[in-house]
Amino acid sequence: MAFFTPKLGIDLGTANTLVFVPGQGIVLNEPSVVAISEIDKRILAVGAEAKEMIGRTPGEIVAYRPMKDGVIADYRVTQAMLRYFISKAMGRYRLFRPEVMVSVPTGVTSTERRAVVEAAIRAGAKNAYVVKESVLAAIGAGIPIHEPRGNMVVDIGGGTADVAVISLGGIVASISVKYGGDKLDHAIADYIKKTYNLGIGEKTAEEVKISIGSAVPVEEELVTTVRGRDFITGLPRSAELKTNDIVKAMGKELREIVKAIRDVLQETPPELASDIIDRGIIMTGGTSMLRNFPELVLRRTGVKASVAEDPLFCVARGTGIALEHLDTYKKAVIAKRYASMQAHHAYLYEGPMTLLSLLAKDAGERFGFAGAGNPDVHIERWEKFGIDESRALVMQTLLRSVQGKALFVLGISSITSEAQQALLKLFEEP
Repeated sequence: MAFFTPKLGIDLGTANTLVFVPGQGIVLNEPSVVAISEIDKRILAVGAEAKEMIGRTPGEIVAYRPMKDGVIADYRVTQAMLRYFISKAMGRYRLFRPEVMVSVPTGVTSTERRAVVEAAIRAGAKNAYVVKESVLAAIGAGIPIHEPRGNMVVDIGGGTADVAVISLGGIVASISVKYGGDKLDHAIADYIKKTYNLGIGEKTAEEVKISIGSAVPVEEELVTTVRGRDFITGLPRSAELKTNDIVKAMGKELREIVKAIRDVLQETPPELASDIIDRGIIMTGGTSMLRNFPELVLRRTGVKASVAEDPLFCVARGTGIALEHLDTYKKAVIAKRYASMQAHHAYLYEGPMTLLSLLAKDAGERFGFAGAGNPDVHIERWEKFGIDESRALVMQTLLRSVQGKALFVLGISSITSEAQQALLKLFEEP
């Protein structure tokens, strides 16, 4: 059965989520955005469709990111988003639940780590593994991390910048700061607000950063026109921006990222520091694609830096490679969980079948689920349940029904004491 178990590597980022399938490559690259109805808390759209709604929704619809600074900010919405991405990556004809490896920031806490694992299992994963982004970025960039040599990786995403020195497959020194592409976008929006009295959205700020942004001042400046709302008149207005304006706007945030790189270099043992000078710093992540970023790192640290090939896909590619060769990279796994056969909440009900749905609805509402119609809730009905019915074949049927469900209700008209004991064992926590 293990031979047929599909594998998925997920780069669960603040701005974008990428899914890598070994043998196929990147099969999904969508924004980590979810649109929700405020009236009934229903999820209306996920990914690219939801991102198009940001800043354009009526009052009863909210489009936002359930991930903040690289970690889960809204557990329920992240779980739904993961379920959508896993289903989309697996295709319509999914027979087996996948093994999933998810990336997390280097400075993640144990609670944040556990939340990612639980969300992946509840979203439909058979087994879930968590690995730090810096290690995965190095693997995806083609760096031989198992050699006894120092390699420095700087992974700058939407929410965090992870800096790490890796040797012999482990992290020697590392730091994670909450400065990434999102902070740069906010800095640009604030600068335009203060300098031009013009209000723009985060999507427009990101477009400005991509089109004319640079990490260091340049002689030949690029020019763009930005449109927004005038804070004085309240009317739409446009303004012309140049590259060096954006350099000035992002100065503070870029200094914090460079400071993190310097701090890690200062903690690095001398022998590994020598290797880093020879090999240089490898930069990955979407924000590392900002113009002249390696030049800024060279000026501030004295160590040459280069952007990896396809920097946006390095972490996702690393998850797929690590999952395919799990024995080789098992040292890098910082958390894992196997999907248990138990449901999160299981009920054994003996009595009239007419009351079963009512019981399921009541129990579901107590634990925040919609009841009988919810895919997280499973109801099983049996007229009679004796020891013969509780043998292997029936047990296996029940196990498949229970697996991964948030709430499982088993209704039985009559049950023997031996069968009841067998079922209670089935529902015990692992």
